[in-house]
Amino acid sequence: MNVPFDQLFTWLKDHKITEVECVVSDLTGIARGKIAPTNKFLHERGMRLPESVLLQTVTGDFVDDDIYYDLLDPADIDMVCKPDADAVYVVPWAIEPTAIVIHDTFDKFGNPIELSPRNVLKKVLQLYTDKGWKPIVAPEMEFYLTQRCEDPDLPLKAPLGRSGRAETGRQSFSIDAANEFDPLFEDVYDWCELQGLDLDTLIHEDGPAQMEINFRHGDALDLADQITVFKRTLREAALKHNVTATFMAKPIGDEPGSAMHIHQSVVDIETGQPIFADADADGQMSDLFRQHIGGLQKYIPKVLPMFAPNVNSFRRFLPDTSAPVNVEWGEENRTVGLRVPTSSPDAMRVENRLPGADANPYLAIAASLLCGYIGMVEGIEPSAAVQGRAYERRNLRLPITIEDALTQMEECAAIGRYLGDKFVRGYVAVKRAEHENFKRVISSWEREFLLLSV
Repeated sequence: MNVPFDQLFTWLKDHKITEVECVVSDLTGIARGKIAPTNKFLHERGMRLPESVLLQTVTGDFVDDDIYYDLLDPADIDMVCKPDADAVYVVPWAIEPTAIVIHDTFDKFGNPIELSPRNVLKKVLQLYTDKGWKPIVAPEMEFYLTQRCEDPDLPLKAPLGRSGRAETGRQSFSIDAANEFDPLFEDVYDWCELQGLDLDTLIHEDGPAQMEINFRHGDALDLADQITVFKRTLREAALKHNVTATFMAKPIGDEPGSAMHIHQSVVDIETGQPIFADADADGQMSDLFRQHIGGLQKYIPKVLPMFAPNVNSFRRFLPDTSAPVNVEWGEENRTVGLRVPTSSPDAMRVENRLPGADANPYLAIAASLLCGYIGMVEGIEPSAAVQGRAYERRNLRLPITIEDALTQMEECAAIGRYLGDKFVRGYVAVKRAEHENFKRVISSWEREFLLLSV
């Protein structure tokens, strides 16, 4: 990281880039920023943006004035956005040679902006660095391809594949079903290769035209950047092929939801050796690994809004939806929220199966790693591993509404201490504002069953 700016200058010139998309992630994960000619970008070495974009909701609204002016300067000042020369990607679908450059945000004194999702992740990673540890993550992104639809009141439908037919039934791991969209995924893989994204396998998931793309394991910040770019890349490829790609957690009723599973492990920075396997006990789980799981169990309910940020996210946790709704753990068990896959000692890891595909990748990865970190530093012991089916277990269940989840996050002193009170207050305020907006919408269910019945 921290590649010198002159190397960025050389990269842009070598790739004959004429336009630069200068972006930061807001709390939702939406790319906010400016598009600048390359010469202007190189001259200014970044950009300035109103800090208010970090308190903007998914609908473009803002939080209440009393919270807004308590967390932000009442003069609506700019924040300073500086490019990370290690987070530069070409834009293969652009007409002009264009690059995306992800920026970090600072106040006028050079301090990192607390509300910035990328800064939140960097803060968590610094906690690990201070202990001599380095987290390794491997995300898995699920998503649906659907027919394009202009009317948001209409249910989404599976798109037509190469055969001219839409999928019916469940096609888990079907090669033929995935091949229905070969032209689209050929573009995706070609574009991602040009961008340097570390994609691994493509899998057809349970739902109609529901897919999963896995990323190779690596640095947490780099992979959060990659997911941010990948989401946009996939959407652009889908539009090119006249379909829609969505990362909503539950886009289609009565079909499985979409997750962002996060495999995570930790290595010792000095030796490069994994700390989750005990070298003195024939590669069995180390005490630190058990405590990492214990921290996940204790604190995931307190950071659930960072895994399930929208009211739609909680539809994925409804009964009989194939998603785990608990923080139980077990080996090779997909019915628990925290799965320990069978692996060699060097690859010992835990898979957090709770984040939705709609989560901001910076915040989801930050929250997952933070919970494990607290477990290790506080020596939190996990519950007993689950044997068999865990969907119906009630002891370690999650909050079932976003209102309850936000209250638990707001009241957790440990999360405020590690992530900063300003971030917690700002994040909770944005999500509450979004939920208030949602509650004003009358649903088709209400019109169908109440209109002439009550």
